[in-house]
Amino acid sequence: MKILDFTNMQKKNKAYAGANGSKISVVHEGEQYMLKFPPFPKKNKDMSYSNSCFSEYLGCQIFESIGIPVQKTLLGTYTVNGKQKIVVACGDFTKPGIVLQDFASMKNQIIDSARNGYGTELSDILDTFDQQTAVDGATLTKHFWDMFIVDALIGNWDRHNGNWGFLYNTFDDTMELAPVYDCGSSLYPQADETIMKNVLSNEQELEFRVFEIPTSAIMLNGKKIKYYDFLSSLQNDDCNRALERIVPKIDMGKINAIIENMPFIEDLQKQFYITMLRERKIRILDYSLKRLKEERQLK
Repeated sequence: MKILDFTNMQKKNKAYAGANGSKISVVHEGEQYMLKFPPFPKKNKDMSYSNSCFSEYLGCQIFESIGIPVQKTLLGTYTVNGKQKIVVACGDFTKPGIVLQDFASMKNQIIDSARNGYGTELSDILDTFDQQTAVDGATLTKHFWDMFIVDALIGNWDRHNGNWGFLYNTFDDTMELAPVYDCGSSLYPQADETIMKNVLSNEQELEFRVFEIPTSAIMLNGKKIKYYDFLSSLQNDDCNRALERIVPKIDMGKINAIIENMPFIEDLQKQFYITMLRERKIRILDYSLKRLKEERQLK
C-alpha cells in the first residue's frame, strides 16, 4: 500500500465540525478529503495517541468490502512543527448544491414529537422512519439495519444520530442516503499493546470484548444495546432480514488481507484486529444467523 504524505497538498478553507481530533481539508488527485488527525486518548491515558485513524480506515474498508456505499479512506502522514503524525483522509462526498444532513436533523423535523433529534432510543428512531417523508421508508429501514449489522462486526460504540445521514440537493429539494462515514469509534481505538496482549492470551478478556463491550449507541428501554444480546434475541424482523443479507457477504479472507496490507501497525495490532473480527463474526453474527435459521425451520 502506497503511503501518502499529505503535508504539502493543496489546502481548502472548508471546515469540519465534530469531536475526536483536528480536521482540515486537502485535495488529492483532484478530489477533496477531510484529513483527520489522531485525538488524544480520553480513557487510556497511557497511550500517546488514539488508534482512531486506523479504526476509521479499517472500519470503512470493511463496509466497502461488504458492498455498502461508504466514504473513501486513505492512510498517510502529515508533518506539523517537525513532528510527523499518522492521519486518515476521508473522501468528502459533498459538493456545491449537495450538503450533508445527519439523521438527527431529520428526527427534528417530526414537529409533533417531544423527542429530541439526538435521542437514540430505538423505538423513537424506528418511529421517525415511519413518519418522515423525505426518503423511502423501506430503503431507510434497510440501510439502518445493514449498518447496524456491520457495526456489530466492527464493534462501533458511537453510531449516534449525528454520524449517519443524507445528502440534500439544494437545487431540487431531494434527499438520498449518504455513504457510511465516521467509523473512528470502532475496533477498540484505545486498546494499547498491553490490552491487546491480554485479550489475545486470556479467553475471559476476549469474551468480555465480544459479549459485553463495546455496546451500541442505540438504546433499548433506556439502556445501550449489547450487540450479542440484541441480535441473538431475534426480536426485530427487519434486523433479522439484515442478518440474512449481510452475513453471507462478509469475506474474512478479504478483510484479513486489508489488515495485513495496512501500513504503520505492527504484527500484534494486526493479529488483534484479525482475532477480534473473527470472533465477533463467529460468536455474534454467525451464531445469531444460525439461531434464526433454526427458528424458521421449526415454524
